[in-house]
Amino acid sequence: MRVARRYGTKPMNSGMQSMPRQPKFPAPLAWPLGLIPTRLNSAILAKFLNRLFAPELADGELDFLDGRQMLITVADARLSYRITLESGLLAGIGDGRPEDLSIEGNIYDFLLLATRREDTDTLFFNRRLKLGGDTELGLYVKNFLDGMEIEQRMGPLLKLLNGATSIIGRLP
Repeated sequence: MRVARRYGTKPMNSGMQSMPRQPKFPAPLAWPLGLIPTRLNSAILAKFLNRLFAPELADGELDFLDGRQMLITVADARLSYRITLESGLLAGIGDGRPEDLSIEGNIYDFLLLATRREDTDTLFFNRRLKLGGDTELGLYVKNFLDGMEIEQRMGPLLKLLNGATSIIGRLP
């Protein structure tokens, strides 16, 4: 019961304890985001990630994604991204073939991960981020993210993401 009080949750009747509250992106704001084609979302994300991970891409640290498709779903924001590695660069792709790896979560959980307020193990263990498909590929992605020290590269964007995380964290 001590853990339940610590996280502000009440124990469930079965004797198990419930998860801390999970803020959700407001549905009225998510509706128009879901209308954006996956290929366009993916291309924008890939362009950003190519800049962010330029040294790692040059060193071949993301070669484990070569020819493999990763689907990232931000469920509450109705966004999907499909990313692969082509010719040494990340590329956004459309809904063509089944993904090799899928990662799904809510925007708040991805923001917690991006701002390093929560580590990957905690988010996956507590099922805040769900992994599907090739678990070995998932471990490569997880280990890559865990080993990254991108705080300085993100600059002002990190401050913006921290602010967004705080705002969304206050939502019901």
